[in-house]
Amino acid sequence: MRPEHAGQVLAIYQLGIDEGNATFETTAPSWEAFDAAKLDEHRLVALNEDSRVLGWAAVVPVSDRCAYAGVVEHSVYVHPAARGRGVGRALLTALLASTDAAGIWTVQSGIFPENTASLALHQRAGFRVIGTRERIGRHHGTWRDVVLVERRSPAIT
Repeated sequence: MRPEHAGQVLAIYQLGIDEGNATFETTAPSWEAFDAAKLDEHRLVALNEDSRVLGWAAVVPVSDRCAYAGVVEHSVYVHPAARGRGVGRALLTALLASTDAAGIWTVQSGIFPENTASLALHQRAGFRVIGTRERIGRHHGTWRDVVLVERRSPAIT
């Protein structure tokens, strides 16, 4: 993911936000805020043959405490027109290879239970459900649950 992808990455993020089952966020951030929050070495885009962004994946650290240095929270977003073509799986597979190689031992995320496609993708990629945070936050005036998933790196023993 490079600065020239910014507009397309944020547009895909906003499309996911607008669908209502991807995040508690209501608007995509500025590129500056997005760029500052994501770890540089684990930001990926999937491009088509015309170099259009089909989807993206990125991670943020879960804490600045040294004990959690190997734990990140990730996001994967795919343009609605590119779904069902393996883009999400390719991004998640590449992201996990990147985090494994860097010594990150846990990749986690919170997924709305209504986002069944994301839950299935994560299960196929080796994530396990570790629990559900019930009514953890309000989203457009409605309390929402979040399913917590994690993948422990097989490279870390």
